[in-house]
Amino acid sequence: MIEAGHFAAILALVFSAVQAFTGLRGNRGQSGLFAQLAFAAMVFAFFTLLWAFARSDFSVQLVAANSHTLKPFVYKLAGTWGNHEGSMALWCVVGLGFGAAGAWLLKSDRPVFEARALGVQGILSLSSLLYLLLASSPFTRLDPAPLQGQGLNPLLQDPALAIHPPMLYLGYVGYSFVFALAAAGLIEKRVDRQWAKTARPWALAAFVPLSLGIALGSYWAYYELGWGGWWFWDPVENASLMPWLIGAALMHSIIVTEKRGSFAAWTSLLAVLAFCFSLLGAFLVRSGVLTSVHAFAVDPLRGSFLLGGLLVLGGSALLLFALRAPKLKGGPDWLATSREGALMGNNLILTVATATVLLGTLFPLIAEAAGQTISVGEPYFNLTFTPIMALALLALPVVQAWAWGKADLSSLWKWAGGFAGLVALFWLAGIGPFDIPLMAGIGLALGVWLIVGAGQEMWRRAKSLGRLPKMPLRVWGMTLAHAGLGLFVIGAVLQTSGRTQTTLALEAGESANIAGWTVTLEDVRSIEGPNWYADRAHLIATTPGTKAELNPQKRYYPAARMPTTETAIHKTGTADLYVALGDGRRAAGGPTRWTFEVFVNPLIDFIYVGVILIGLGGALAMFDRRGSGKVS
Repeated sequence: MIEAGHFAAILALVFSAVQAFTGLRGNRGQSGLFAQLAFAAMVFAFFTLLWAFARSDFSVQLVAANSHTLKPFVYKLAGTWGNHEGSMALWCVVGLGFGAAGAWLLKSDRPVFEARALGVQGILSLSSLLYLLLASSPFTRLDPAPLQGQGLNPLLQDPALAIHPPMLYLGYVGYSFVFALAAAGLIEKRVDRQWAKTARPWALAAFVPLSLGIALGSYWAYYELGWGGWWFWDPVENASLMPWLIGAALMHSIIVTEKRGSFAAWTSLLAVLAFCFSLLGAFLVRSGVLTSVHAFAVDPLRGSFLLGGLLVLGGSALLLFALRAPKLKGGPDWLATSREGALMGNNLILTVATATVLLGTLFPLIAEAAGQTISVGEPYFNLTFTPIMALALLALPVVQAWAWGKADLSSLWKWAGGFAGLVALFWLAGIGPFDIPLMAGIGLALGVWLIVGAGQEMWRRAKSLGRLPKMPLRVWGMTLAHAGLGLFVIGAVLQTSGRTQTTLALEAGESANIAGWTVTLEDVRSIEGPNWYADRAHLIATTPGTKAELNPQKRYYPAARMPTTETAIHKTGTADLYVALGDGRRAAGGPTRWTFEVFVNPLIDFIYVGVILIGLGGALAMFDRRGSGKVS
């Protein structure tokens, strides 16, 4: 079976080469046919890997290194992509899937343009398949086969982490197809309103799953790693954040190109940069240059292959842009005080924010190469990234109502007064039991500012059309996305500034207090799971009118020889009571005292509900088929 999968992957490689050749020659029919054949072949190849993991076929090296007979079935399947080789096979499936979807769905009335887009996508798929088959083959056999496997990293045996990589790859590889569309437009020297109308749903098709994939990774880190937070500025977290930021800029730039025919060169550059940052993310995660719980440690030879691919593909993309962008037609003139100017400002701020994240991520590597040891952590990002993004969010509700070409600035002072009033309200009054400092008050005001601004813009557009049912899906999507961004900001500010944290040392029957909760340790028992054993604490937490039971665990996986922390979280609707079990120490002749890390995290769910609304808004806009529309 696995040899049939290996042969199918080779067929996918051949079909991708033909797709690239016929596509670049402008043959729409043949390039589309071979795109679908390549996808079908690679799906079969990936299915054989799933089959090997499902059957615990330890004669396959990948299965022996990442599975175990005692592992739950769902995690056996997730082990297929929970490693370097398998994840690259999934990357190839997704890349070929976008090519096949493009062959089926692209209908721009420009067959040569479509063929060239499929041809460029064929080149990208060919590159990833070459790397898979020559440097990271998942189809290698072991002889003799071991009787038992080594097991998947226990930290990855989790439902969120089973879904997280496929979602991220839909985003990463989705931007490769947006780049393919941009490359085809640059080859034809035609990036115009029709091109933007074609590219917009594909940009959203990458942005939405990337947003949800990042949120899944964040939520996994929150409840699995036991540190009580939602974002650590880990280099691998940053690797997915950077293409997301550029992707957000790209979406807004495409709007201007579609509506006005402007920003053609800039939109093309953003499509190229989104593709390059996706490649950079793959390199950072899989090259072994970073140390992270998320990273795949691979040998330096594979890292060299990845670096070479990044330089060749990324360099070729930038070279194509440099040669063709000056020949693109521009749109009508516009002023800085117009919607075009506001969206360009939005783009520049997001691009600068991406550059600050890039610098903070790569600077330790550059310093290490120079013989220095320098760490860049949360303080750097708080001082650079946060104020840059705050500026963009502050301007968003104001400028989204500006007209094309030239805006009326007469109401600007009213907006400024409204925001100042919100800041004063949150700073002076506070929220509930929290003493809100000035900077937190500004952050909370900013979140409410975004939500109110989204609602006001929806109302303005509804009045211009007469009634809500006439509102295009893309306007509903914009409203949901901007409101979700506001919820995200509120949750992030409160979780950062209002979190309460303490370390408790308790023996059975003892109690301690934190933020109005009384936490009592009932007992700690040893339990066993399918492929692990653990110490499980039983805690009772009470507050006036509320009683909660929490059972945090400290697990150990014998196959992987690795411990994990399984937190216990009680949600009240306004906060999370979050408990992580530490070690137990027994004094001579006395009872065992267990340590617990306890957090009270206010409104942290706003972060994830906000991201869900952003994704839902993007999905609504993606399915809007009204074209550029007539809504102002």
